Amino acid sequence: QLRLVESGGGSVQSGGSLRLSCVASGFTLGSYNIGWFRQAPGKGREVVACMSSSRGSEITYDDGVLGRFTISRDNTLNTAYLQMNSLKPEDTGVYYCAADVGFAFGSGGRVCYAGGVTYWGQGTQVTVSS
Repeated sequence: QLRLVESGGGSVQSGGSLRLSCVASGFTLGSYNIGWFRQAPGKGREVVACMSSSRGSEITYDDGVLGRFTISRDNTLNTAYLQMNSLKPEDTGVYYCAADVGFAFGSGGRVCYAGGVTYWGQGTQVTVSS
């Protein structure tokens, strides 16, 4: 079965940290660009961070998480991670990992998009209280 499974979500206070994990099964995650997305209550899904395939030489972050979140991958474990530090209430939402995201040139430089995503995880809830 081809799937992505996220874990590591939870409830934390503002300023706290969480580490999300995304394990792939049935396919080789290292062959794909990966991304983390989130959906806040009543809002659409937005990109948080992306990393290119294999060695992950290209990384993009949403401006709102730059300097606080770190995306990484361990291809030997078929796993992607999102380390989230200095969490804020506005980081609250359901976080999804995705495989086969795309990169393109935007007005402010390189951007990541989910238009061609092949695999989505089921999501993990992150709640940050003030």
